Amino acid sequence: MIGTYVRFTVSVLALLTATILIAAKTPSKLDQPQALTAHEWGTFTSIAGKNGQAVEWLPYGGPSDLPCFVDRFKSPTAKVNLSATVRMETPVIYFYSPRATTLSVRVHFRQGLITEWFPQAQASNEVPANTLFWSDVKINPDSVADFPVETAPSHYYAARNTDAAPLEVGSQKERFLFYRGIGHSSLPIAATITGDGRVRVRNTGNDEIRGIILFENRRGRIGFRVQSDLRDEVTLETPSLTSDLASLARQLEDILVKEGLYPKEARAMVETWRDSWFEHGARLFYIVPQRAIDSILPLEIQPVPAQTARVFVGRMEIITPVTEREIRDAIANHDRATLEQYGRFLEPISSQLRVSSRLMQSIHSSYLVQASGCY
Repeated sequence: MIGTYVRFTVSVLALLTATILIAAKTPSKLDQPQALTAHEWGTFTSIAGKNGQAVEWLPYGGPSDLPCFVDRFKSPTAKVNLSATVRMETPVIYFYSPRATTLSVRVHFRQGLITEWFPQAQASNEVPANTLFWSDVKINPDSVADFPVETAPSHYYAARNTDAAPLEVGSQKERFLFYRGIGHSSLPIAATITGDGRVRVRNTGNDEIRGIILFENRRGRIGFRVQSDLRDEVTLETPSLTSDLASLARQLEDILVKEGLYPKEARAMVETWRDSWFEHGARLFYIVPQRAIDSILPLEIQPVPAQTARVFVGRMEIITPVTEREIRDAIANHDRATLEQYGRFLEPISSQLRVSSRLMQSIHSSYLVQASGCY
């Protein structure tokens, strides 16, 4: 009798332990915060020059990958004249709340211009227009997720795949607050190429950079090398092209979760940028330190959330010896397909290499004049 009781007790304890472990590993809506919480992710994209610092380019040119319902900055001049050193790409702000609430949100892009946003917001009248203000953001965790969708595909929609509360501004509904911009912000990193072709990465800021990935894609063959922390300087060997995107995506998601995002948010971020982040060429990904984010992009939310996480990934394109050789050979052989793989980065890379041709000029011009299709 006693043995039966002991076996029963052990079985119950084992079942309870397994249940607790499964619940801990499986995020669900039951795990939502019990107080107002705000989570934000975004990307700062730049191109390294000869000295390792970000160079000037035209990040606002070319085709748009955004739906037409997104508001856009109306420039008094042609948008192809808007040059910058940084493209602030797709910050989205999620909110989690146990009950319906109303917020005001203000974001200010120092040394920048805010170029796109949704839902509707009040943009500053300053030149440049570097401030957005959402004055009446209604957060309702129980409302139906009824968001605008267009027939054309867009990376924009992947960011909706989270458990964040739906929100409404005026008559416009969305899962998040979205915005983008261009600017001349100073990012805390520099990347140069050593004489033997390795990549020297230097932390130019005061805070440790947690998480760096050196990535390369050559005609579908990819490789990456991970550096956990950077206080001063590190020299990285170029990665062998024997890896796969699935393992890289998992490592990126793990890094983003450690920085404060929920697993679904991290997955949504990687899925949003999967085609762009992992395209042809070589680049660094790094976690932008929190103080740098707050300095470049001050964010004010009222009432103040109980918890706020802001996770930004820096993306810096680097010109490796392979990139230089590939572009020079493509020019010599009139290889348009190879040059087009560099897309929006072709012109600034060619400027750094001091190479030009009618073919490159033709590719760059056709890229800039491609319209978004929104009228």
